[in-house]
Amino acid sequence: ARRGSELKVMSGVETKAPGFFTKGLRDRTSDKRGFDVERMVFKDDELSYALGKDGATRKKLELASGAILQYVGHVAYIGGVRSERTRCRDFINWLLQQRRGSVTIADISDRDDVQEVRIPESCKGWVTGNRGSELRRMEVETGTYMFMALDAKGNERLLIFSAKAGNRHGGGGRLHAERLVEEMIKEKKEGDAESRRRCSRSRSHSDSRRGSGR
Repeated sequence: ARRGSELKVMSGVETKAPGFFTKGLRDRTSDKRGFDVERMVFKDDELSYALGKDGATRKKLELASGAILQYVGHVAYIGGVRSERTRCRDFINWLLQQRRGSVTIADISDRDDVQEVRIPESCKGWVTGNRGSELRRMEVETGTYMFMALDAKGNERLLIFSAKAGNRHGGGGRLHAERLVEEMIKEKKEGDAESRRRCSRSRSHSDSRRGSGR
């Protein structure tokens, strides 16, 4: 907590005096298993994307990764134990890849921080929402990081990342988010089925009217 507060102060100072803390800094990684702080240096066009409106994207990645993530100028400081730092780096790299197109994560079998959901093609737009709005809503509600990614065969599926597993009944975490997605899929399928029934009844009524008019 103390290191997180220190990084917030550094961020504020850097905003008022660019380069005060970050001039000449480069990326820094650490193999230390316990707590340490790493750095990632952003390019100009990457910072605003990684920050998000009112810092929403940074906060999302921080919460889902379990790490401390603070931006000091164009430098991302990532604090935590090794697993948290690695997870946060992965999240940032995947986020930046999304700017250029589809992200491929071929194998997730060795990860313990993700749920995989296969979404029917007819439900994808409903689940993701306009420009990802529904995914963003569920991320905020559950403290997760969610996006569509390709597997090794090039098939798209939804990945739900978070250091917190949680449970399906609420309170945040991957399992909570998975339940919300499954509910949206069910809702879309039921809505489609009802639309088909209405269309069928409408056609039957129309046919019967034409038949009685002969």
